[in-house]
Amino acid sequence: MANQLKSNWFLACALGLAVASCNQGGNGIEGDADNAGLTLPDGFVALKVADSIGSARHIAVNANGDIFIKLQRPVNGEGIIMLSDADGDGRADEQTGFGDYGGTGIFLKDNYLYASSNSEVFRYALDGSGRVANPIAPDTIITGLIDRRQHNSKSIALDDAGNIYVNIGAYSNVCQEKDRTPGSPGMQPCPILDSAGGIWQFRADGIRQSYGDGERYATGLRNVVGLDWNQQTGALFVMQHGRDNLHDFYPDLYDPEVGIDLPSEAMYRLSKGADAGWPYVYYDHHQKKKIVNPEYGGDGKQEGGADVLDPVVAFPGHIGPNDLLFYTGDLFPARYKNGAFVAFHGSWNRAPKQQGYMVAFVPFENGQPNGDWEVFADGFAGVDSVAAPRDAQHRPCGLAQGPDGSLYVSDDENGTIYRIVYTGKE
Repeated sequence: MANQLKSNWFLACALGLAVASCNQGGNGIEGDADNAGLTLPDGFVALKVADSIGSARHIAVNANGDIFIKLQRPVNGEGIIMLSDADGDGRADEQTGFGDYGGTGIFLKDNYLYASSNSEVFRYALDGSGRVANPIAPDTIITGLIDRRQHNSKSIALDDAGNIYVNIGAYSNVCQEKDRTPGSPGMQPCPILDSAGGIWQFRADGIRQSYGDGERYATGLRNVVGLDWNQQTGALFVMQHGRDNLHDFYPDLYDPEVGIDLPSEAMYRLSKGADAGWPYVYYDHHQKKKIVNPEYGGDGKQEGGADVLDPVVAFPGHIGPNDLLFYTGDLFPARYKNGAFVAFHGSWNRAPKQQGYMVAFVPFENGQPNGDWEVFADGFAGVDSVAAPRDAQHRPCGLAQGPDGSLYVSDDENGTIYRIVYTGKE
């Protein structure tokens, strides 16, 4: 197979075809002839590592290059898939699976694999080859987390001090007395915040911990699917999904175009005790202000939340940030070092033309953004216009960095795993 691929590559180059695949990075990986359908900056190529493996949520890559994928729903009783590349061509040729539960979170740290369902977090020890030693008997390190179906993915990240951080999304749009009901007032104070709507911190080596064993690290976050620990600053960063229905519920206050673009999808830098303001305020990237939600008396202009966090980056509304990764590799050009990649999954409420379905990049310097965000990888949707999310052929969900510095992207619509490598020169 490898020899055949090599022959095909030389033939394509000789014919002047498949320009992207004629470029190889220092790791010798060839991009697909069509860059896996993606549009990338100059010097980058992409390939499909695997396809049709299930609803692939978050991903992690070990030191050997094996890829662990958390499936939203198990396939044939397997909720975690491991892909291996025995012949070194960059494409998976071995697939195994374990874990009979669905979910989103997966993370590798200090010879352990951590994975989450929608109510628990499990830990698997790795053997000397970086593979799970006992896939049928993980430690249950966290249990009993609330699952009310809405915003229930338990995304995870770990720091360097033995702590694990878990998103517990709010089972509500904006904490109304009657959820998602026009005219229903917001509850004050919001009772949901006692067990959801924030980030909880637990010990990574604990057993069967629940709310009483951890602590609410940060609050006022409607739903965080993407989060990552920034090694440079020693801080947790998160991407929040903003609220819905501003125009739908308050047409006298918000034009349709405004309701499509607001509130911002916001990146926050968290510290212990931080409050991002949900459900009382949202961030407006046009006014560059925190605005009081109409359920709490706001009119689209009234400022609020003087004592809560400002985002460090604000993106347009309703594009669905589903993962966050700080790049620490050396394969990409220097400007990407320590910067943030964000996978945008797309959303249901940006009609008539949905947006997202791309990976963005935010340059960072000394732990802070130092430039505007930009589209890094586009074309996942595979069509010119997306009227509804299911029209998109692929929806980016998870991000991971390989041991060589490659960037991996998962797709939870059709189960494709992408690998992006750099082949050019700075």
